[in-house]
Amino acid sequence: MSDPIIHMDSIKKHFGNVIALNGVTFDVRPGECHCLLGDNGAGKSTFIKTMSGVHKPTEGSINFEGKPLSFNSPRDAMEAGIATVFQDLAMIPLMSVTRNFFMGREPTKGRGPFKRFDLEAANQITMDEMRKMGINLRAPDQAVGTLSGGERQTVAIARAVYFGAKVLILDEPTSALGVRQTSNVLATIARVRSQGVGVVFISHNVRHALAVGDRFTVLNRGQTLGTAKKGEIDASELQDLMAGGQELAKLEGSLGGTV
Repeated sequence: MSDPIIHMDSIKKHFGNVIALNGVTFDVRPGECHCLLGDNGAGKSTFIKTMSGVHKPTEGSINFEGKPLSFNSPRDAMEAGIATVFQDLAMIPLMSVTRNFFMGREPTKGRGPFKRFDLEAANQITMDEMRKMGINLRAPDQAVGTLSGGERQTVAIARAVYFGAKVLILDEPTSALGVRQTSNVLATIARVRSQGVGVVFISHNVRHALAVGDRFTVLNRGQTLGTAKKGEIDASELQDLMAGGQELAKLEGSLGGTV
């Protein structure tokens, strides 16, 4: 088995007296989809922000490609090869797919005062990269707001991969999608993995995670409850861990088994 691209060991994150993460250990390997599952308030958002350079851990260490690494900002993480696709996607609906794809990193042609945006090259790259992800755009100047939710997710994923992501963090990528769009996004994740990119799939949807995941780590109240490989755990067991088995059992008892 290949060495992890990123390994986070015993990560703690405190905000004053609030302990958001309490000793989380997590890693992801090339071409792997490692799912981080947890209910609302489990600490998933804090974990994402710690991995992507928004927060510095209070305690613990981060190794990237075998070397200790400390991110001072999200830009540091991006330059190292850690890209995050958040739920809001950071896109401008009225701008074209091409403009959203490059967003500040546009290819240029000419020199000096004659340097300008190479729209033809940008359009071609956008069409090619989207095609690799299974999306055939009508035209590259199509407004990104006219795309479906799944297609917009794919634009964001394709953009991250094109600009050199080694680890791709996906924050609840299927939470607001219908069945068909969800299927398209899960297929996109499979294509990304085939390119050797390590995927961190953050979700509270067990079935979506099981469809693409290789390993599953459950986060509950800022702590990990263990990691299982595909085939070692089923949907009901994962759901039980996420909900807090003992708490759910008590609730079922108090409601007469109607939960």
